[in-house]
Amino acid sequence: MASKASIIGAGISLFAAVTPASAEGDPRRGADVYRACAACHSLEPGVHLTGPSLAGLIGRPVGKVAGFNRYSPDLREAEFEWEAGSLASFIENPPSMFPGTYMMFPGVRDAAAREDLVAFLTVATAPGGLEKAVEQGLITADAARGQAPPPLADPPPEGQVTAIRHCGDSFFITTADGVETPIWEKNVRIKIDSAETGPPAGVPVVLGAGMMGDRISVIFASLDEMRTFLEERC
Repeated sequence: MASKASIIGAGISLFAAVTPASAEGDPRRGADVYRACAACHSLEPGVHLTGPSLAGLIGRPVGKVAGFNRYSPDLREAEFEWEAGSLASFIENPPSMFPGTYMMFPGVRDAAAREDLVAFLTVATAPGGLEKAVEQGLITADAARGQAPPPLADPPPEGQVTAIRHCGDSFFITTADGVETPIWEKNVRIKIDSAETGPPAGVPVVLGAGMMGDRISVIFASLDEMRTFLEERC
């Protein structure tokens, strides 16, 4: 019996055979459509966010990006490569192609918008394509990074956490400038950033968060570091 992944792959191959390539799409209009994708994806190689980097997308095996391990089982088991036809089908309705996908995006139902988006991705995700897209004014370098966090390698003293303790319903956070600040526990977000652009080892970083400025994120370089710093002490 054919595997589920094989059946999906065969269906996509048939779709691609009867679907014209997206050469009619306008990459400049597609760049506008892409703004919705930038909430979860980056165009820079190796910069994975909620979703994987889209660099090198066209011609890449589905569900096989190095360094990204959050694919749904259907995507991991897929046995075909992304090309214009399969990508257009996926963009139209992701859960229809992969029912178990973790992707929350409902899809682009407008056919012209899909063609434009595929045309843009064909340019921007090709080898050297991001530089070309930036040069042509299709997208800015900052926008290409999506929601990638800023580098945290050199935080100021007031952003360097030297101690963090929990007492009652509060966290008490001490920074390298010698100040200890009490913050309601529900306004503190504890995070890990293990990327090269994350905080230096042994130097957790505190950043402001939230529209009202009353929330913070404390970002550690590793889980072990988090265990070392966090303590229950009044």
